[in-house]
Amino acid sequence: MGRHPILKGIRIALFVVVAAIAFGFIVKILWNTLVPPIFGWHTITFWQGLGLLVLSKILFGGFHRHGGGGRNRWRQRIKERWEQMTPEEREKFRSGMRCGRSPFASSAERQI
Repeated sequence: MGRHPILKGIRIALFVVVAAIAFGFIVKILWNTLVPPIFGWHTITFWQGLGLLVLSKILFGGFHRHGGGGRNRWRQRIKERWEQMTPEEREKFRSGMRCGRSPFASSAERQI
């Protein structure tokens, strides 16, 4: 028997709320512990900490899922392209990645 989807949704919503409260307090505590002594700025409230967390998530992290699928798709695309290349194209790609240098060249040889 499967679980009821409404219960699953309630659990997810509850987890999100608890996580937001926890991260809001963590941001507030870290800010109030570090920023005023270092920079002389004012302390912040929980709501300001939560707003700062949301703002930083929007500006730097986005609200996308972090499953490993994106990396695997990128790797699969590169593998497909590599398999379609001729041996000459592969060698040209390799030399371009190394900027024409040997991968095991000494630093003296690289400067020449």
